[in-house]
Amino acid sequence: MSGQNGSDNGVGGAFRGNRDTAQVDMPMAPPRPTGPGGAPATQAPAVTGPVPLPADGRSDASPQVRTVERHLDEILSAVPQPDPIELAVLDAQGLLCAEEVVSQRALPAFDQAGLDGYAARADDIASATVQEPVELAVVGESVAGAGAPSSIGPGLALKLAAGAMLPAGADVVVPAVWTDQGVARVAVQAAPPAGAYVRLTGDDVAPGDPAVQVGTPIGPAQISLLAAVGRERVLVRPRPRVVVLSAGSELVDVTATPSPGQMVDVNSYALAAAARDAGADAYRWGILPTDQRRLTEVLESQLLRSDLVLVSGTFASGGFDLVQEALAGLGEMRFRQVAMHPGPAQGFGRLGRDGVPVICVPGEPVAALVSFEVFVRPAIRLMLGKRQLFRRTVQAIAGQQLLSPLGYRQYLHGTVMRHPDGGYVVEPVGEATDALLARMARANCLIVVDEDVTEVAAGGLVTVMPLLLGG
Repeated sequence: MSGQNGSDNGVGGAFRGNRDTAQVDMPMAPPRPTGPGGAPATQAPAVTGPVPLPADGRSDASPQVRTVERHLDEILSAVPQPDPIELAVLDAQGLLCAEEVVSQRALPAFDQAGLDGYAARADDIASATVQEPVELAVVGESVAGAGAPSSIGPGLALKLAAGAMLPAGADVVVPAVWTDQGVARVAVQAAPPAGAYVRLTGDDVAPGDPAVQVGTPIGPAQISLLAAVGRERVLVRPRPRVVVLSAGSELVDVTATPSPGQMVDVNSYALAAAARDAGADAYRWGILPTDQRRLTEVLESQLLRSDLVLVSGTFASGGFDLVQEALAGLGEMRFRQVAMHPGPAQGFGRLGRDGVPVICVPGEPVAALVSFEVFVRPAIRLMLGKRQLFRRTVQAIAGQQLLSPLGYRQYLHGTVMRHPDGGYVVEPVGEATDALLARMARANCLIVVDEDVTEVAAGGLVTVMPLLLGG
């Protein structure tokens, strides 16, 4: 997750998707404040996180704690590829084409004018200049949609609108602005070569040519081409159906007023929105019931309707709580400590008769969204058939000292901006007294500090993951 490139294959738990860096358009940072004598103003280092791991900090040294990569690989190697479906072309927007669309038509279907002007013979106007224009007799006018064929001979011209059928005998269209735009006779003031401003039959697509290929993202241009070749429907990789559930007896719905000790269920809203932004067809179920029988019924029903189930909650460590017991009754569900902060408590399994992937993330809202970025978003993009699974990252100059516990990958919310001298500069968002949700809402990136790094000095380089909507 630190901006390294890799291959796209994801087989046998060793998935490595594209993790390349790219230039990202960010606002310009103001000049850095300075202290006495021009030295950088001192700021307290940003530090949060769990107790560092013992010894050399290698999280895989313990079977109870695993690296981010190992947990991510387990998820990516297990998520299914939904079968392609046929959709109306407008409904296919934003999805990947799952078939090779071969055109049965020529585009354009006839020789036509590329712009408004006069159809003529290149030999007739070869000597035309502004000082010595060539005069041609205008034998008529044609507009787009006029189907009657026409022809011209030497010394003649036909006035045409863009898209109109080119008359037989003509091999060039003279733009109207290069003439005096005459009606009975026209003075041609330039000599474009044969073929200029003419669209020949099949120039764009010939019969039998592929119009849209497998894996092509379908956007407005592709929809235009599909319509042009006569395709009303197209086979695509569908949006995965993702159901979002929240677990916790302390949770109340957003419409309720929380009593002391209770919390509003924000995760089902935030994670459903994040899933939609990643390209999924997300459904927010809400707060799971606390009755064991009803809880199992809800989980079973959601497994039947979903391609992926996402559950957030504060799950018990070292033992099963109610939700963990219900999940375990539906298949093999594994809860592990992952060497990351925030949100080291993670769970994954394939449950139900169809082995639907179930990802469990922490109940703390900031940790839940960080976990989504690291584990769930790449899984959704893999199910969509995307080649680029991960957010593009950039290297940025740290605006202040960053401290991180040895052995844990740290994800800090921050603001990244263009540096006045080029590149990027990034700073953690807010002070320790800020509300975490408000701090997260002001951030536009995650600062990623790798496991073997315990300190990034002010002015040092750090990996940054811009959180661009739909990116």
